[in-house]
Amino acid sequence: MSLALGRFCVSYRSSLWRSLSGCQEALDRLHCPGREARLHASAVASAGHNKWSKVKHIKGPKDAARSRLFARLSAMIKVAVREGGPNPDFNPQLYQLVEQGRQRNMPKASIEAAVKGADKSKPTSFALYQARGPGGCSLIIELLTDNTSRSFADLKLLLNKNGGTHTDALHCFNKKGVVTVQTQNRDGKPVQMEQALDLAIQAGAEDVEEMQDEEEEKDVYKYICDSSALRDVRNQLIALGLVPISSGPEYLPNITVQLSDTDKERVFKLLELIKDQPDVMRVYDNIE
Repeated sequence: MSLALGRFCVSYRSSLWRSLSGCQEALDRLHCPGREARLHASAVASAGHNKWSKVKHIKGPKDAARSRLFARLSAMIKVAVREGGPNPDFNPQLYQLVEQGRQRNMPKASIEAAVKGADKSKPTSFALYQARGPGGCSLIIELLTDNTSRSFADLKLLLNKNGGTHTDALHCFNKKGVVTVQTQNRDGKPVQMEQALDLAIQAGAEDVEEMQDEEEEKDVYKYICDSSALRDVRNQLIALGLVPISSGPEYLPNITVQLSDTDKERVFKLLELIKDQPDVMRVYDNIE
């Protein structure tokens, strides 16, 4: 096991899936009906959402948030091991999760414990809970649970007590592949947005946004792509010198809502309560 885990520091260059395409080819792939075939920084939409993300994550002690993150990663590692085996060389999902743990400074002992304890843990499965929060915002709550009925009942009770309700919200989001990287390259040099856009074209991404990382509270770039192209785009960004923090599917809002300061406070409180639920892996919102 230690030998397998020791391989995580091996250069990513061996995992490249394809060579770089020309910029024109990238632009052609980015074209979709009704939308201009060029990359953009989503200035209006991401600016508002970025502002909200910076507000909602100014919260309690970072140690508590970090512990919650490590618990979430441990649970996901156990699922990945049960589904694909304990060897990250033959289990891409496990490989990505352990790399994410390393980037988040998760202790190696905790990673090893999660891998070794997979067979002893209860069978769990992923589930989505859709809801509406204060002010009419939409929420997608991602769960990893061994009892879906119990988890749904707990969330319904929590929402009802804090101005939310269970309702259809999936139509307000698009499921996309997202590669989150540092705003400095592997040589430690800052990557400006203009350069980030050029790299997105070369990597075959659809878009790139500058946002604040939820756990580390620092700026990051999020490269957005089709879910089926996630691994390809990630490998290309690594080859271009960027440092990944995490990668995986995410639910990105296609409709955003503006909230009053009062409703933002209510949503802030609700989100903290939701995230404190042991089965909750992640919460997505469409607040501008």
